[in-house]
Amino acid sequence: MKRRDEIVVGITILAALAVIVGGALYLSEAHLGQPGVIHVARFRTVGGLSVGNPVVMRGVRVGRVQAITLGEGDWVEAELQIYPDVLLRPSPAAIAASASLFGEWQVNVISLADAEINDPIVRRDLEAAAAVGKGAWPGATLPDIGQLTAQAGRIASDIGAFSRRIETAFDDEAVLHLQSSIRDFGEVASEINEFAVRQTEILGEVASNVRVTSDVISETSLMLQRIMARVDSSTAGGVMDSIVQNTAAVSADLRMAMDDFRQFANMLNGNSATIDQILLGADSLVSRLYEGGGTVARLVGDSTLYVEASLAIQELRALLSDIRENPRKYFKFSVF
Repeated sequence: MKRRDEIVVGITILAALAVIVGGALYLSEAHLGQPGVIHVARFRTVGGLSVGNPVVMRGVRVGRVQAITLGEGDWVEAELQIYPDVLLRPSPAAIAASASLFGEWQVNVISLADAEINDPIVRRDLEAAAAVGKGAWPGATLPDIGQLTAQAGRIASDIGAFSRRIETAFDDEAVLHLQSSIRDFGEVASEINEFAVRQTEILGEVASNVRVTSDVISETSLMLQRIMARVDSSTAGGVMDSIVQNTAAVSADLRMAMDDFRQFANMLNGNSATIDQILLGADSLVSRLYEGGGTVARLVGDSTLYVEASLAIQELRALLSDIRENPRKYFKFSVF
């Protein structure tokens, strides 16, 4: 009886151990009998990453961290064991990040072509690791929860200090000044509103003037179209050809007139000596007349001839008047 109890207890313990080991393997998603493919990821720092942490891709476990060593140039190289049936994305990269609030870490496999890499620090680290080359995946590390909490604590303390400074700066007098500034801002806003209304009215008038101008331009365009139509009709009827021919004829006549005028000018230039002699003789004659020399000069300069001629005309008029009144005195008529 005692031996059978011991056997039952042993079997129970072995079954419990098997269940525990199987559950652990199931929960860890371990692939027994599959060695996997080793890929090296290069990091500047790995934070809390350790051997045995999972490697995931799009939230699915695809391997584990097999080893972490220091490489050349102060780089940290992590050997990632990827299951053999996993199809990796092009240009793979590794992101080490905290997986939970309990300090667990994991490696996320992404592609450098992903557009969701918006963090400039992560992209900078990936580019720096990729520049080293040597066949390793570029890697970057995100800050863990502790670092984020510490940073948040520092930000909270800074906000508290800033709030205290604001509370010290905004006393009763500052509040009064702020209220006055707000009222002034309201007055300025109302003035701006009135100015906007006035400018809107002005713009309306300008738009009306532009509309009138547009109508005038439209009428002018129609008038020009009618004029061009008339010109086209005149051209089609031969009127323009006639005008062009008449203009050519007038131009030819003007050219002939200019040639005649040019010949007359050339003739005057050829007879300039004779013209000068004639002008000199005329000038000499006028000078002699002006000086009073000769009979003609005396006739021109003496008023006696004019007086005698006037008296003779008066006597002639008196004689004609007497003849009209007394014709028998001067004429005698007889039939037989």
